Amino acid sequence: MSAEARSANQTRVSIHAEDIPVKAQGEVESLQLEVIELFVHAVKVLGLPKSVGEIYGLLFISPEAMPLDVIVARLGISKGSASQGLRFLRNLGAVQPFQVADDRREHFEAVTELKKLAAGFINGEINPHLESGTQRLEKIRKAAAADTSENGAFYRDRLARLGNWRRRGGLLLKIVSRFLGRTTKK
Repeated sequence: MSAEARSANQTRVSIHAEDIPVKAQGEVESLQLEVIELFVHAVKVLGLPKSVGEIYGLLFISPEAMPLDVIVARLGISKGSASQGLRFLRNLGAVQPFQVADDRREHFEAVTELKKLAAGFINGEINPHLESGTQRLEKIRKAAAADTSENGAFYRDRLARLGNWRRRGGLLLKIVSRFLGRTTKK
C-alpha cells in the first residue's frame, strides 16, 4: 500500500468509530485497505474498473452493510463511480441490497459464496460474450463455406478449430461451476 493511499485513508470517515478503540480502529482500517487492494488487483486481471474492486473489497471486509454515501466517503470515490460499481456488482450478484430499520437509505453487503460469485460472473460477463462469439462464428462459417479461393480450405479448418475452442470453453465453464458448487459451503 502506498503512503499516499494510507494518507488518504486518514481523512476518510469511519462508520465504526464509536464502537472501536482508536488504536484498534486504525488497525482495522489498515487491514481493510489491504483487503481492498487485494480485490483491486483481482478486478484489474479481469479488466474491470478499479472502483468495482474497491467497493467489493470494502463490503467484503466490513462487518456491517453500508449505504452508498458511506461507501463514497470511505473510499474517496465519486458518487457516480460508486453508483455504477454497485449496479455492476448487483447485476453480477456480488452484492445484495437491503433496508435497515429506521434508515431510508439502501444498504449493501457483499455476497461471499464463491459459487454465487462465479455463477454471476459467468452468466453476466462471460456467457454473453460466448453467445455473441458463437453467432459471429456461424456467420463467418457460412461465408467460408462459399469461399472457393485457394485459402478456402485453410479458413474452414481454422474456423472448425475456433468452434472446438468455443465448445470446450463452454464445457470448462460448466465443470468449474459444478466444482464450485460442490466445494463451497453456505
